[in-house]
Amino acid sequence: MSKTVKDAQILVTGGTGLVGSYLIRYLLQSGYTRIRALCRPDSKFDLLDGQEDRVEWVETDILDIIGVEEAMAGVQQVYHCAALVSFDKREKDLMLRTNRDGTANIVNAALYAGVEKLVHVSSVAAIGRDKKTTWVDEKTKWARSPDNTHYAISKFQAEQEVWRGQAEGLTVAVVNPAIILGAGYWDKGSSEFFSLAWKEFPFYPIGENGFVDVRDVARFALRLMESKVQGERFILSGTNLAFREMQETMARAMDRKPPRYRFSPFLGRWAARMEWLRNKLTGKEPLITRENVKMTSLIYHYRNDKSRRMFDFAYIPFERTIEETSDLFRKNQENGSAPRVLPLVPVDQ
Repeated sequence: MSKTVKDAQILVTGGTGLVGSYLIRYLLQSGYTRIRALCRPDSKFDLLDGQEDRVEWVETDILDIIGVEEAMAGVQQVYHCAALVSFDKREKDLMLRTNRDGTANIVNAALYAGVEKLVHVSSVAAIGRDKKTTWVDEKTKWARSPDNTHYAISKFQAEQEVWRGQAEGLTVAVVNPAIILGAGYWDKGSSEFFSLAWKEFPFYPIGENGFVDVRDVARFALRLMESKVQGERFILSGTNLAFREMQETMARAMDRKPPRYRFSPFLGRWAARMEWLRNKLTGKEPLITRENVKMTSLIYHYRNDKSRRMFDFAYIPFERTIEETSDLFRKNQENGSAPRVLPLVPVDQ
């Protein structure tokens, strides 16, 4: 298998998203020259740091099986980064189709094309929860629970498609990142935490979770692809923190006021109802939903022992991630420029 051959034909799904864009930058930095990536008609390329012309772009959706099969032609290595992340119940069905059925399309096309290896970017949300402990590792089994968000269910089912592909002969490996932090589009996903800190959002959720730098996710995925490791999943989490501590760290880095009020589940449910009403009256996207209240109210900690042990992997310190990302956010706010991206660290750091 051409795991370390730099002229291998690579396909990246979600190439303009947060993880996919940083991954492409790492691939280019590492000397890979034949990179193909999926995009949509309305995709923006700001996170590619001006290197988008070095990539072969295929305009298709992972739900378009014909488009996926055409993009997969001649590919040896696949990084499946595309996914829909939403805590809005109106997008529940679309998210399930995108994450589960879209992944099934990628797996089926990879099997048909004879792809050598697929690295799937899953999520810690796809891993089970043990009622006896807040600690989660790669062996924790999935169980039905009212704590599972629709996003978690969609990512669990997507990962099952990957393991089904392995059973049918596809070489696969999976990464399960915790909450991914880094410079991206400030109004989307976890990058929105920086916007809230800048606006001095006064409330903090009561939950705790794992956090990881987007560069760690991208460079670990690259090292995993280049390795002989297969049939394994890896939790990627640099640190476990309370959301309050995360928000306070962001506020300090931006010289803003930290959150002061506890955002209890009861208050969260009330706020979600108010946001639902605002959405009905104005059509604007709800900022708070029952699903994200649920997610940020739970306490879970994620073990990263396996990634450290098997790859001697050193995570970027949380404080460095926050400081560097906050600095870029400030510059964006002051200059009104397009989103900036974090500088890459060495792949084997």
